Amino acid sequence: MKFIDEAEIEIRAGNGGPGVVHFRRETMEPFGGPDGGDGGRGGNVFLQADTNLSTLMDFRFRKKYQAEHGHPGSGKRRAGKDGEDIVLRVPPGTLVKDAESGEVLYELLQPQEDPFLLCKAGRGGKGNTHFATSTHQAPRFAQPGEEGETKRILLELKLLADVGLVGFPNVGKSSLIASVSAARPKIADYAFTTLIPNLGVVRMDENRSFVVADVPGLIEGAHEGVGLGTRFLKHLERTRVYLHLIDAASPRDPAEDYAIVRRELEAFNPELLRRPEIIVFNKMDSAQETERLDAFCAQLDRERKVYRKVSVATREGVKELMLLVSDLLYTNKYDFLTNDRLQ
Repeated sequence: MKFIDEAEIEIRAGNGGPGVVHFRRETMEPFGGPDGGDGGRGGNVFLQADTNLSTLMDFRFRKKYQAEHGHPGSGKRRAGKDGEDIVLRVPPGTLVKDAESGEVLYELLQPQEDPFLLCKAGRGGKGNTHFATSTHQAPRFAQPGEEGETKRILLELKLLADVGLVGFPNVGKSSLIASVSAARPKIADYAFTTLIPNLGVVRMDENRSFVVADVPGLIEGAHEGVGLGTRFLKHLERTRVYLHLIDAASPRDPAEDYAIVRRELEAFNPELLRRPEIIVFNKMDSAQETERLDAFCAQLDRERKVYRKVSVATREGVKELMLLVSDLLYTNKYDFLTNDRLQ
């Protein structure tokens, strides 16, 4: 299934049905008093989070949604039938914005939440029964139904994950998520193999598990649209911690690679730099010249930044890395790193 994380749609609640002008016509009383019934309420439009969904694909081709209108009333004070509500189902983590103003209307985070009323239906009009008075006993008018609300909204999906993977293309993010979870992203030896975010669940034991998000790699200038840009970085905004992967076998300067990615994160959202971070040097089994790597690690030691050296290919250090992540999420062993930022 193609991953779609944005969709703009138009939604309309149903109009209320009109009230009716009607008079009793019974034996011996052919022109009795007014007995026009009320119109039915129109259908509302609701949004609800559904854990069975992981993309906004359903909204890619259908752009307009209309709830049913209320039915008109009838004689003998019979009210018209209410219009059917519609419930639009979206993945957890969906942000709902007004398409014109950009105002955030709602965030659907938990699947157990009650449906969110997005467009209110029009009220049914009153029949002529309601307008009879002692001085006006035969009203020949009734109320029309009210119009339902209409909105253009932007649905924006931000994946819900505990851990985010960031770094340059081809540093091993997809390989890491594949080695620790059941996720099976595309893996190849060229840049930008990952074109969409991938999610994987890491299960440590019966009581500990966490969700990891792998997003497409960043390069210098990503915040200006270079490469895949920063389109997918929004999926890191709800992560509690991120792993910053660096290719230890690359001839590039690891300190410069680290600084470039940090600048791109800051350009997108400075808040991301305040998240707990673990620096992961991958491909240690292939590292040759390590002078610059050792110098960078010494700098990280002085700055009290947490880092680990692993090889996803040989799985060396991967289990220990996942234990560190689990401890960071579930215990207070790393308060010096979190500073309440995991709350």
